[in-house]
Amino acid sequence: MFGSGLPGGLPHGADEDTPVFVISVAAQLSGLHAQTLRSYDRQGLVSPGRTPGGGRRYSMRDIAQLREVQRLSQEEGVNLAGIKRIIELENQVGELQQRVDELTEELAAAYAAAEQAAAAVHASYRKELVPVRSQNALVVWRPSRRR
Repeated sequence: MFGSGLPGGLPHGADEDTPVFVISVAAQLSGLHAQTLRSYDRQGLVSPGRTPGGGRRYSMRDIAQLREVQRLSQEEGVNLAGIKRIIELENQVGELQQRVDELTEELAAAYAAAEQAAAAVHASYRKELVPVRSQNALVVWRPSRRR
């Protein structure tokens, strides 16, 4: 979990997705100007929560994303359109990974159910099997000619 960098940390019951920081605090935590945060919001690079009155509230996940936008822009030289595409692709990968995890769990459950069903079938066969002596015999059938 992210630390807020504030003496008290996050409010009780809040996690990294809880929108709790006003724009001035988010700007301070991210090292960006408040106007830059507004611009990033308009461009869809970060989507803070909103109060009923329309004020922005940033979560620690938003702060981390703002820092990543800044890093990609300044250290990697990626333009804002490129950063937006990177964010979209990372979100898509996360959604796909979640779906893979769900399907893996479903597949494991299906395998377990199939194994149980096979075991039940095999158990029922054991009651019907009768031991037979093994003999080596050869039987040749020759049909009789009809006249």
